[in-house]
Amino acid sequence: MKEILEYLFNHHTLSKSEAKAIMIEIAQNKFNAAEVTAFITIFLMRNITLKELEGFREALLQMAVPIHIDSDDAIDIVGTGGDGKNTINISTLTSFVVAGAGQKVTKHGNYGASTTTGSSNVLEELGYEFKNNSDKLNEDLEKANICFLHAPYFHPALQSVGLLRKSLGLRTFFNLLGPLVNPAKPKFSMIGVYNLEIARIYQYLLQKDERDFILVHSLDGYDEISLTHDSKIITKKGEEIYSAEDLGFDSISHESIKAGETTHESAKIFRDILEGRGTKQQNSVVLANASVALHHTHKFGSYDDCLLLAKESLESGKALKSLELLLG
Repeated sequence: MKEILEYLFNHHTLSKSEAKAIMIEIAQNKFNAAEVTAFITIFLMRNITLKELEGFREALLQMAVPIHIDSDDAIDIVGTGGDGKNTINISTLTSFVVAGAGQKVTKHGNYGASTTTGSSNVLEELGYEFKNNSDKLNEDLEKANICFLHAPYFHPALQSVGLLRKSLGLRTFFNLLGPLVNPAKPKFSMIGVYNLEIARIYQYLLQKDERDFILVHSLDGYDEISLTHDSKIITKKGEEIYSAEDLGFDSISHESIKAGETTHESAKIFRDILEGRGTKQQNSVVLANASVALHHTHKFGSYDDCLLLAKESLESGKALKSLELLLG
């Protein structure tokens, strides 16, 4: 590792094959914590390159615990995290609204590294037990229209650096890998990214995939459609900027979508929203993301049709029922 670090500290970057080899060795615990921390720190000082991201991703997918999900048109709704905004669990709430609307969701998630409110933290707090058994995950998908894949259960490298990432408490390049390595390999993915430079790298990488993607970024730095500012939405066909009004909502304040101070508080907010006790602003941001996700699958009509479907899912309790069925 010493030679690798010296090479990188001299402003060089890794090739795809070098990045892949290093990630495999990290997963095999061939380096000590200080070495891995130094390696991670390099990517805190500069953005990752496309080749590096490709190599790391290829390694994680190659090493992933194999899983078979019985759905050929599922969607994953996920953010990179690490935007520093400490919002309610928008992508996870969106996933349940989308599931309640009739779209199968294979949600990939993890504990928060730079926040207390990662999707895994909240679902665990609500009583969900993580699983990596194909049959059990397919049972969840069949009964609840959603299954949850806790990333460390499928990716040895993420497990080996989990404590390290938590102790750092900072956004790392592992945040970027999570949305790219869902072992269920869903046909559709809606990925929130925290800055436009990363959005570009994702766009270049995902253009090569057969699977369809949509990237969302709020221009004030959120890794989702936040309604606090205009949002950039990028697909294989191009990109557009949408205001809150374009999406059928009023603009909202940053404070109105803040998470709780603890996992327990965030889980209570999460359940309150699905149980119909969310504020107008909380509901709006979830519905905006859910409507875009549903529209992305090309199965539910126009955007306005998808917005009505998302509202019905949340307001009728179908989204809540998906959560309750998943929790068993």
